Amino acid sequence: MLDPYVRPLIDPALNRLGAFLAQKGMTANAMTLTGFVFGLCAIVMVSQDALLWAAVFLVLNRICDGLDGAIARHAGLSDFGGFLDIVCDFIIYAGVVFAFGLRHEEHLFYASFLVFSFIGPMVSFLAYAIIAAKRDVTTQKRGKKSFYYLGGLCEGTETTFFLMFFCLFPAYFNAMCVVFGVMCWLTTVGRIYTAWGHFGRSANS
Repeated sequence: MLDPYVRPLIDPALNRLGAFLAQKGMTANAMTLTGFVFGLCAIVMVSQDALLWAAVFLVLNRICDGLDGAIARHAGLSDFGGFLDIVCDFIIYAGVVFAFGLRHEEHLFYASFLVFSFIGPMVSFLAYAIIAAKRDVTTQKRGKKSFYYLGGLCEGTETTFFLMFFCLFPAYFNAMCVVFGVMCWLTTVGRIYTAWGHFGRSANS
């Protein structure tokens, strides 16, 4: 929901740094994997209750996630790069929540609920992108991407906010899992409605 408003604020700086890194030989895939390593470190830190360190590694992960796209826009987008980026993101999102559930038994039910709730937005996002590619539907509302990015109530900005909130204010983890989980399901319903409006009434549906 917030991505279209946040991206114009951060993209100019990311694009300048991305252009510099691309000129220095950094590849988008290397940046994606660097961010993935930072994300794995965040998961380990959560599992050890080192939550401030987890927050630091999450920030580094999110910076890399912004920079890999910026580098790709200068060096050339690739299908594999887009694939790698989204796979790494989804693993880190679920992994951080999973680590909270493993570390504290009182968080396990709520962490499980949230990881389960992630499935709807993830699958609806990817399924829409597949059909959009089949029909040559494109958008650049969230910047130039390797495939169609369908918006919703929960996107990258909201996910980053909640993951950071979990690390900085762990006492509210259970309640915020419920809030975020409900937002995920509303996102899924909204995307199904959007897909029905765009694809469901055609002769080929």
